[in-house]
Amino acid sequence: MMESKILLIGTGTIMKLNKLSNSVIGIIGLGYVGLPLAVAFSKKYDTVGFDINQSRVKELNSGIDTTNEVEKSALLDSNISFTCEEDKLKSCNIFIITVPTPVDNKNRPDLTMMIEASKTIGAYLKKGDICIYECTVYPGATEEVCIPVLERSSNLILNKDFYVGYSPERINPGDKERTVTKIIKVTSGSCPKALDVIDTLYSNVIEAGTHKAPSIKVAEAAKVIENTQRDVNIALMNELSTIFDLMQIKTSDVLNAARTKWNFLDFKPGLVGGHCIGVDPYYLAYKAEELGHTPEIILAGRRINESVPNRIASRLIKDSIKSKLINSDDFRVLILGATFKENCPDIRNSKVKELIDELKNYSLEVGLYDPFVSSQLIQDIFCATPVDIKTTDKKWPIVIMAVNHSEFIEPNEYLRSICENAKLLYDLKSVINYSKAHFSL
Repeated sequence: MMESKILLIGTGTIMKLNKLSNSVIGIIGLGYVGLPLAVAFSKKYDTVGFDINQSRVKELNSGIDTTNEVEKSALLDSNISFTCEEDKLKSCNIFIITVPTPVDNKNRPDLTMMIEASKTIGAYLKKGDICIYECTVYPGATEEVCIPVLERSSNLILNKDFYVGYSPERINPGDKERTVTKIIKVTSGSCPKALDVIDTLYSNVIEAGTHKAPSIKVAEAAKVIENTQRDVNIALMNELSTIFDLMQIKTSDVLNAARTKWNFLDFKPGLVGGHCIGVDPYYLAYKAEELGHTPEIILAGRRINESVPNRIASRLIKDSIKSKLINSDDFRVLILGATFKENCPDIRNSKVKELIDELKNYSLEVGLYDPFVSSQLIQDIFCATPVDIKTTDKKWPIVIMAVNHSEFIEPNEYLRSICENAKLLYDLKSVINYSKAHFSL
């Protein structure tokens, strides 16, 4: 038997305040955040991982992680008991909730999964237990939305019968260097005693150390501004890219010159997708507007970044007219890359989907290739034609490099031929070294 037993159920963890070493921890949600966290805890505690997705649980029990965040050997050696059975939560006294917090079709916070996870945890919450949230939310959401759900579901009282914490996730999908244990963890609690226990819990598995925030709301705010800051800076680069394009100078050349100054902030223009950067600013904006303040810079940044797919499509149509492609049989485009970032299979909120939608409005035939995305997903999610660049005999007169996967930066003979034979070549990431791109962001 290990020092402690941890049950990972989605995104929640429950723990006894008085005897941390005897606690049973539950992490709820076994996606990009929950699974690496479960593996980290399993090195110090007995661990059970819970997810409502039966297929996901089956894969993990077989040592397969489709997110590519955890190696098969690490899964099989982790001693984690993966389950989708709620009754496994009965023995837990620390819950860690790591479920998604997206936005709806009007860009308003959607806390449905977080609320449902809280209801589930509340049914098993006991006196002395702790529930920790890792989901990205607007400042105040844990106390205003989640704690009331826990109290109603459990018939217990916060800081008298049970305790709550918030420790924002900082997972960077696809990053094999800055893994969960190597990133400083911000911790917070519903009272000083809870904070001490929660901070000790994470300190036992986080090599990089922890930072105690003075309140849950401060920890929530710290998380949401991390991605808001990046979003606004990338928006500035996207606007500068538009200006430099009008000046007929390459943005990458300008940035190469500018970054020689020691304090230049090295951001680049591009498609801004994913579950964090393209979502979190809306959470902060929502709360600000609820309090009567219109966050002008934050929303302006969002508008600029959301407009990039339309800008690329419009430029492509103009270039196609000049090249006399638009009314010919050559009016076809191959997009290289479907995920929201390089070298990972994460397609959540990928702006490549919006780019494809924009291009199809002009009746283009769109082919799509990504080594990390299955042909089925390309058809079902992106509504494009799957292309195998190694076997295709079709020439693609228009090629768009949308994601800088390593395979694209160091191209094979098939990819090199496709790009060099293109009549219009768009390098959105400014990484092509084997042929001069017609257009770059």
